[in-house]
Amino acid sequence: MGQEIDSSEFSADDFAEFQRRLKRETELLAEWFEAGVFASEGSIGGFELEACLLDEKGAPAPLNQPLLEKLDEPLVVPELATFNVEINSTARPLRGDVFERMADELQCVWDKCNRLAHPLGARMGMIGIMPSLQQEALSLHNMSPLNRYQALNDQVFKLRHGRPLSVHIEGRETLDLQHHDVMLESAATSFQIHLQVDERHAARLYNLSKVASAPMVAVSANAPYLFGHDLWDETRIPLFEQSIAVGASDLTKRVSFGIRYVYESILENFEANLKRYPVLLPLLMDEAVESLSHLRLHNGTIWRWNRPLIGFDARGKPHLRIEHRVVPAGPSVLDAIANAAFYFGLVTGMAERYKSPEEDMGFIRARSNFYNAARQGLQAEFFWFNWKTCSAEQLIRDQLLAVAREGLSSLGIEPASIDYWLGIIEQRVVRGINGATWQRQWVARHGRDFQALTQAYLEQQESGKPVHEWPLD
Repeated sequence: MGQEIDSSEFSADDFAEFQRRLKRETELLAEWFEAGVFASEGSIGGFELEACLLDEKGAPAPLNQPLLEKLDEPLVVPELATFNVEINSTARPLRGDVFERMADELQCVWDKCNRLAHPLGARMGMIGIMPSLQQEALSLHNMSPLNRYQALNDQVFKLRHGRPLSVHIEGRETLDLQHHDVMLESAATSFQIHLQVDERHAARLYNLSKVASAPMVAVSANAPYLFGHDLWDETRIPLFEQSIAVGASDLTKRVSFGIRYVYESILENFEANLKRYPVLLPLLMDEAVESLSHLRLHNGTIWRWNRPLIGFDARGKPHLRIEHRVVPAGPSVLDAIANAAFYFGLVTGMAERYKSPEEDMGFIRARSNFYNAARQGLQAEFFWFNWKTCSAEQLIRDQLLAVAREGLSSLGIEPASIDYWLGIIEQRVVRGINGATWQRQWVARHGRDFQALTQAYLEQQESGKPVHEWPLD
């Protein structure tokens, strides 16, 4: 979904021809898996950070176009809403001081964005859901002027036969609403972590990314409030799942945790894309079949919480990536990079520790853990491998930090770097403070002034400190 398209208008012939090309490219991808043609340079990591633009009152500032013009920065691109942007990272081998270099790059780009946003009367914010956000701001008037977004909106509502989207979230409070476009999606902003993997280990690491999703959400939850309602610790999860709902069953949901692990390879996801998901954007591209352009565009309109990706290196050689999409944006640059370090270490360490994780951790258990984590964060109860039940807090503190440490060490990350980044995760757990709990503690002390909460959050974010060090004053 990152590429622009020429038109938002499509004919029945466009859909038929796109389906034909999608089938041919999926068959070619199967041949590539059979032949083992994918790059295998070792683990490579990167990320995408979705961020908000806010005005001086903490309300959305629809200024991404003038900001991007001033920035002239290829790492920063528009998002669905004119008050959102996406910051991309440089892909780097996971070794040595990679996390320090990731943090330096993100901080540099972030500071540049903020510096150029200030003359526009705006500031940057990274948070799962803006507490001060109002539903009225999520209108087509605030959609970024790109054909791909207009086409997405049109096609979603064609599949829905014009019926409005219905959102129902039961948390500490209950929210029911209807919405008439896809702009609800822009309320939820994520920190999407990318891991390039060797084909031999891709299936196991993909399945382990699903297993890791629950502790990752628990430790990083940062979205307790939506439109004045106190809901899940990570309300972004149910909101995003319901904001582009065009299928009633788990087999056709565009945003989901999935229905099972992969058995042999992540090719199974792309075969499911072909068989189960209607085409949303039938853009016909004049490119060689080997570019897999239609397959990759279609995959970009299916937002699995762990999404397999096909990419190409500078030499044109294809590679496999896992996009771990469960983590929210924020609360700070340091928190974001610590989240990435924990994910990379956790899936690598689990791959070394568990011989058959899919047998020891059934898919239904992994999925249940994921939604429990989204509801209750660090207080969620998990079923975990050889544990009967345990809290997320206890599991991360007593077991998973050690697993992540082993994983990062095996990748060749410097010991001092491991101590620093996992130390941020450890302190969050020990103190019971992630973005969601900090926001709720602030409200408990100061009341339900969500505009003031947003302002206080941004002030602490701009201090540069990780969230476990934020005061509540």
